Amino acid sequence: MGTEGALLGRRTELALLGDWLDGARAGAGRLVLCAGEPGIGKTRLAREVAGRALALGVTAVWGRCAEAGEAPPLWPWRQVLRGLGADVGVLRGEHASTEERFRVVEDVAATLETAGDGAGLLVVVDDVHRADAASLQVLRHAATVATGARVLLLATYRDVEPGGALPAVLPDLLGAPGAERLDLRGLGPDEVRAQLGEDTPAATARDVLDLTGGNPLFVREIARARADGAWEPGRTPRSVVDVVAARLARLDAGTRRVVLTAAVAGRDFSVAVVAAALGDPPAACVPVLDEARAHGLVEETGPGAYRFVHAVIRDGVESAAPTGERLARHRAVAEALEAGVRDGHTHALADIARHWRELAPHGEAARARAWTVRAAADAVDRLAPEEGVRLYRAALAIDPGGIEEAQRSAWCAALGRAAQAAGDVAAACEAARRAGDAARAAGRPDLLADAALVLDAVPDPAVNAVATALVEEALAGPATGPLRARLLAARSQLAFYDGEQDRVTSLSAEALALARSTGDDGALAAALRARHEACPGPAGRDERAGLATELIALARRTGSARSAMWGELWRLDTLVEAGRLREGADVLAALQVAVARIGGPVPAWHLHRATACLAQAQGRFDDAAASAHAGFERMRPVEPAPAAGAYLGLHIALARHVGVRPEAQWLLEQVFEPPPRFRTQFHIARAALFLAAGRADEAAASYRRAGAVDTWSLPVFFVVPVQASAAAICGELGLHDDLAVLLERLAPRRGGFAAGTGVFFLGPVELALGRGALDLGRLDEAVADLDAAVDAADRAGAAGFVAEAQYHRAAAYRARGGPGDHDRAVAAVGDAERLVGALGMTPWIGRVTALRERLRPARPDLSPREAEVAALIAEGLTNRQIAARLVLSERTVESHVQHVLTKLGFGSRSQVAAWVVRAGSP
Repeated sequence: MGTEGALLGRRTELALLGDWLDGARAGAGRLVLCAGEPGIGKTRLAREVAGRALALGVTAVWGRCAEAGEAPPLWPWRQVLRGLGADVGVLRGEHASTEERFRVVEDVAATLETAGDGAGLLVVVDDVHRADAASLQVLRHAATVATGARVLLLATYRDVEPGGALPAVLPDLLGAPGAERLDLRGLGPDEVRAQLGEDTPAATARDVLDLTGGNPLFVREIARARADGAWEPGRTPRSVVDVVAARLARLDAGTRRVVLTAAVAGRDFSVAVVAAALGDPPAACVPVLDEARAHGLVEETGPGAYRFVHAVIRDGVESAAPTGERLARHRAVAEALEAGVRDGHTHALADIARHWRELAPHGEAARARAWTVRAAADAVDRLAPEEGVRLYRAALAIDPGGIEEAQRSAWCAALGRAAQAAGDVAAACEAARRAGDAARAAGRPDLLADAALVLDAVPDPAVNAVATALVEEALAGPATGPLRARLLAARSQLAFYDGEQDRVTSLSAEALALARSTGDDGALAAALRARHEACPGPAGRDERAGLATELIALARRTGSARSAMWGELWRLDTLVEAGRLREGADVLAALQVAVARIGGPVPAWHLHRATACLAQAQGRFDDAAASAHAGFERMRPVEPAPAAGAYLGLHIALARHVGVRPEAQWLLEQVFEPPPRFRTQFHIARAALFLAAGRADEAAASYRRAGAVDTWSLPVFFVVPVQASAAAICGELGLHDDLAVLLERLAPRRGGFAAGTGVFFLGPVELALGRGALDLGRLDEAVADLDAAVDAADRAGAAGFVAEAQYHRAAAYRARGGPGDHDRAVAAVGDAERLVGALGMTPWIGRVTALRERLRPARPDLSPREAEVAALIAEGLTNRQIAARLVLSERTVESHVQHVLTKLGFGSRSQVAAWVVRAGSP
C-alpha cells in the first residue's frame, strides 16, 4: 500500500525544526506556529519532531485542543501539566478576575521554564484553532518566556479554519519574540506516487495529485481505498468524508455502532465513556476499537484513551449515521457522562452540555439549558470567562421563549459578570441591561439589585450611565442590610467617576455606616473602598489613614490578601503625602507579602508602582525607573491605559531631576487616548515631559490643549500635584497670568506635599509656591517658601527636592539682594551643587554651575597684593611658600588669602585657582 509510515516531503521543515530544537537546548527557545489545511500532516510532523527530541534526551509533552465545547477551559495545558507531573491546581483560582487569570498564565509559563532546565523541553500544542481564549493567552505568555529558556513550543493549527478565538490572537502570537511560522504545503508528484505505491501508474498519481492537492491525508485515504478495492478512478470521491464513508461500509454493524458512538463522544474519547453509552463492559469494546485502529480510523493515545486520527474522519463517521441513530448516541453519551459527574468528575460539564444542546430541539431544551449554565459557571470558576460568556449565551439562546424571566435575569447577570471578567465591557453592559429588564418582568427587586451590581464603575460615561440607572432603581426598592450597603457603595463609586464629589461623600458615608452596622465583611470591604474615594487630597489624608487601618484589620480577620493589599497601599499613600518617606519601607514589606499571596500582574503592578514612587521621592532614580518598567511590562497586557498613565506620571517626575530617560522617549512621540476624566491631566503631563526634553514649543502646544485653568477637570486625588506641575510649566513658559491663578489655589496647601496617589512625588507644596513667586518677582514670598521647602524636603528624606529647592532658594536670594542675601545664596548653591553631583541629577549640573558663576563678582575688587596672592595660589603654593616668594610674614599671607576668598565668594583655594585660570592672571 505504499510507504504510509514514512514522513514524505518534509525534509526542509524537519531541518528547520531540528535547528530550532537545537537552539532551545542551548537556551534560546521560541514559538513555532505550524499552519496548514486539514490532513496536511501537521500532527504527523510534530510526532516526528517529538521522537527526535526524545532521542536527544529532551522532554516532550503534548496538549491537544478538543472540539469547541468538548473539554473544559485550558484543556491542552492540563494535559501538558499532567505530562510534566505538575500540579493542575494552578489552573483554578478564587475569582475569574483579570489578575487571577494572568496569575494562571504566569504560573504555567514558569512551570514550563523550570521543566526546560537541563536537557530542554518540547511542548506540542495540537490544533490551536480549536483552543479557548484562555489557552491562547497561556501560549502567548509562554512564547515570551521561551525566548530565554530551554523550551521549544510547537503549535499546530488549520489556517483555513473559520471562527474560534485564534484569528484575533494569531497576529499577537506571530509577533511574539522569536516566533516562527511554518506553512505546510501539499506533497509533490513523486511523494504522492510513493504514498500510493511505487507500482502506481504516473498518470494515476497525477490524477490523485490534481484531486487532492497533495494533501497527505486524502492521498493516504485513496491509497487505502485502492488497496481494499473500494476505489475506482472513475468514481473518485471529492472529499475525504466520502472515503471514510466507503471504509465504514466495510465494517460490521457492531464495529460501526462503537465507532459512531465514539465519534459522537468526540475526537478524543475514552473506552469507559463509549462502553457506558452502549451499555457494554469496556473489555467488550477494546477488540472492536482495535479493528477500527487497524482500519486507520482511530489511534490509542493512552491507557483506555483513543483519538480519531483526524477530525475530518470523525466528521465523516458522524455524518454517515442516520439522524435518529446519531441523536440516540448523543443521549447515551450525555447520560454516561452525567454518571461520571455524579461520581465527582466535573471536567466533562461542557461536553455534557454540548450533547444536550444537540437534543434541545427534540424536547430537551430545559435539560440543555441547565447543563450549559452549569458548564458556564464552571468555565468562569476555571478562570476562562470568555468560555463562560459563550456558554451563557448558548444557554439563553435555547428556546428563549421557554425561559422564566427570573431565570433569565439570573443568567444574564452571570453572563455580565463573566464578560466583565473577560474585559468585554460592552457585552457586560448589555447583559446587565437585559438582566434588569428580566428582573422587572419577574417582579423581583432582589434580582434587579443583582443586575445593578454586575457593572464596575469605569471611565466610560456610557457604561456608567447604564450602571447608574440600575443602581438607583435598585436603591429605590426594598433592598436592606448588606445588599443596600453594596448598592450605596456602587453608587458612590459611579459618582466618583462622574466627578460628583459631594455625592461621593454622602453616599460613601451612608454605605460605610450601614456596612459596619450589619457586620457583613463583604459589604464592609466594598464600603471602605467607596469611602476611600471620598477623602482625596491633604484634607482627607487622616481619614484615609484610618480607613487603611480598618481594612488591614478586616484583612487579618477574613484572611483576604486582596484587602490586605489595598489597606497597605492606602497606608503607603498617606505616608508619602505626609512626607514620611522613611516609614514607607516597612509598609512596602507588608505590601509585598500581600501581593505574593494574591499573585498575578495587577497586584504586582501595584507593588512596582508604589516601590517606584517611593524610590523617586527619595532620589533613588535608577531604582525608581527599574521598578516602574517592571510594573509597566506586567500591567500593559492586562490594562494598557492605567499602565501607560502611571508610567507617564512616574517618568515625568524622574525627568524633572534626571531628564527624559531613553526608555521613556516613546512617551513623547506616541499619543494614547486617556479616559475623559484624565484628559486635562494628560495634556499637562505631556507638556512637563516636553519641557524636560527641551522642546518648549511642543510643551506650550500641549499645555494649551488643556484649556483655560478655570475649565480644567482634574481627578480629585491628583489636583495638588497637577497644579504644582502646571505652575512649574507656566513659570518656564512665561505664562504669568495662569501662574498667578495656580499659586492662589496652591497657597492653602502650604505644609503639605504634592503627591500623586502612590504614582509620583513632586516635593513640598512650598517648592511650587516658591518657584512661582520667584518667576512672578514676589521675592520675599519666594524666599520664605523656598526656605520652608528646603526644610520640609530634608525632613522627608527627599534628597532630589532638597537640591532643587536649594537651587531656587539661591536664585531667590540673589534676585532679592538684601543684606546677607549674597552669602546665603552662595551657601545654598554650594549645597545644591554637592547634592546634584551625588544624586546624578545631570540636567541640574549646568544650571547650578551657571548660577554659582553669576554669584561671583564680575570684577572682584582685589588689591594688587591680593591679586599676586591669588596668582600664587593658582600655582599651587602654600601660605609659607607665598610668604617666602613675596617676603611677607605667614600671618600676613593668611590674611590676604582670606580676603581673596571672601571677595571672590569662594570657600576653597581650588576655586580660587580655577577662577585665575579662567580669568587669566590678575
